[in-house]
Amino acid sequence: MRYGWRASFFVFGFVGVLLASTWYFWFRDSPAEKRSGGTAMQTNAVIPRHEQQKFPWRIALQSQSIRALLVTAFCYVYVFNFFQTWFHTFLVEGRAFSEAGLLLSAIPYAVAACANLSGGLASDVLVRRIGPKNGRRVLGVAALAAAGAFTTAAMMTRQQLLTVILLALVYGAITFQQSVAFGVCLDMGHKNAGAVVGLMNTSAQVGWLVGAVAFGYIVERFHNYDAPLVPMAALLFVGALSWLKIDASDELKAEAAKVAVRA
Repeated sequence: MRYGWRASFFVFGFVGVLLASTWYFWFRDSPAEKRSGGTAMQTNAVIPRHEQQKFPWRIALQSQSIRALLVTAFCYVYVFNFFQTWFHTFLVEGRAFSEAGLLLSAIPYAVAACANLSGGLASDVLVRRIGPKNGRRVLGVAALAAAGAFTTAAMMTRQQLLTVILLALVYGAITFQQSVAFGVCLDMGHKNAGAVVGLMNTSAQVGWLVGAVAFGYIVERFHNYDAPLVPMAALLFVGALSWLKIDASDELKAEAAKVAVRA
């Protein structure tokens, strides 16, 4: 508002270069590659050729947990995308926010940042107490179900501040379980965790694309900015139900053994 819209790009560009430079000089693929001394230098991160394995695509796609994870990722990222693309348009057109009033729109992002960190911590505590299956699942189901309920509530209010608070709770609940979803990829994938994350992210980006396009078409079709929130709420509930089929203890290696026994 004070310096024009271009100023934010200069600020973000400078911060991006700063972070990229820090990452380049600090980050390494393994502790053994770090220049600093210490016991970490003794870690051998090179995997012997005979231990390297191809990703078990057939086994992964036959896994109920993997398939459910893909559905969950599609559903929650469909809604996650709303906060990256249509959120401010919704506030202006659907709730009559002024440009100055959009300062309140920072609330959901602050909530989401805190929720993303606390979700991973909470899930780790639950895993230690009730095991990986229920420790991951309980949090995922509760978070996406809550996000669906908050989305439904946001459709029913016209109060500006209440709308932002409810949508902040939606975004917070989604990001609260997001780190847990990545935890499941590590739990199930182990050495293949990167490929499992890639599978999940592929499904998630399809949800992102569909959500970005669908929101505009739904508004145009119904001439109502609340209408797109209906499929958003529905997909959050579907994602919560899909969490019921995700078993973080169901490792891909264990799945391979089951297939071998059946064969």
